[in-house]
Amino acid sequence: MKKIWIADTGLLLVAFIWGTTFVVVQDAIATIPPLAFNGWRFLAGAIALLITYIWVPNKKKSDLSLKMLANGVLLGTILYIGYGTQTLGLLYTTSSKAAFITGLSVVLVPLLSLLILKQKPKKTAILGVLLATVGLYCLTLVGPFSLNRGDGLALICAFAFGLHIILTAKLTPFYSSFLLTIVQLATVSLLSFISGSLLNGASVTFNLTPFTHGNVLFACLFTAVFATALAFLFQTRLQRFTSPTHVGLIFIMEPVFAALTAVVWSHESLTYSVEFGAFLILFGMVLAEWPTQPKKRRIQPIQEK
Repeated sequence: MKKIWIADTGLLLVAFIWGTTFVVVQDAIATIPPLAFNGWRFLAGAIALLITYIWVPNKKKSDLSLKMLANGVLLGTILYIGYGTQTLGLLYTTSSKAAFITGLSVVLVPLLSLLILKQKPKKTAILGVLLATVGLYCLTLVGPFSLNRGDGLALICAFAFGLHIILTAKLTPFYSSFLLTIVQLATVSLLSFISGSLLNGASVTFNLTPFTHGNVLFACLFTAVFATALAFLFQTRLQRFTSPTHVGLIFIMEPVFAALTAVVWSHESLTYSVEFGAFLILFGMVLAEWPTQPKKRRIQPIQEK
């Protein structure tokens, strides 16, 4: 039980970091193309973890295997698909709709958990997921709901993030958290550079001039260390101690933290809809972890002959 609470606290910290960096990243990608930014960000994160790993004692040589490398590339590819479709989707839809549809990964996690891990979520967890989804709708959506191709890309992103949570839960018990995370981040960086070169040109993607702007350099370094290296290392290391459904619920706190950051950083005001949505998400998280009483078996009375 203690490990579960430590894992939940660490994963909540990850959601907090991702939520608070939204404003910083949004400011940076006004100067540098998003795919180029992701390429440099994930590369810096991978290098930071690799340097740290070199100094970690008692490394297991058995972790350095082709199977581990293949699984790390698989997780990194899924993560890249999530980030790539999310970025491209923002070209055709609003950020609020993209945030809502991406957040629907919290609904997909229990279904994927049942199909892939054969883990049936608790009824309270399912109810918590539904409440959190309604809360996410209140938190992010403004105006009538309609669908376009940007929303379709955001839906692919939701599937990718949900699948990443499930496969992380399945693979992390068998490999070094450091190595698995390093391979993931390096994969995202490589694929981001390749797709950025195809979309924007290599000269634009590998141009270092934007880093002469203080906001871009700060955003890249800050997100590389905290929102990439530490965040994904925490997820890889801690997710083995809690259920994938609960991980999805914790990560749905990201837009809540993003909204609070906007209030503090940009002096935006919270609407009643945002406040109610945040309340439903928090209540859904609590409900998902509400202890359930095991069913007692009914003892049939012995009939006298």
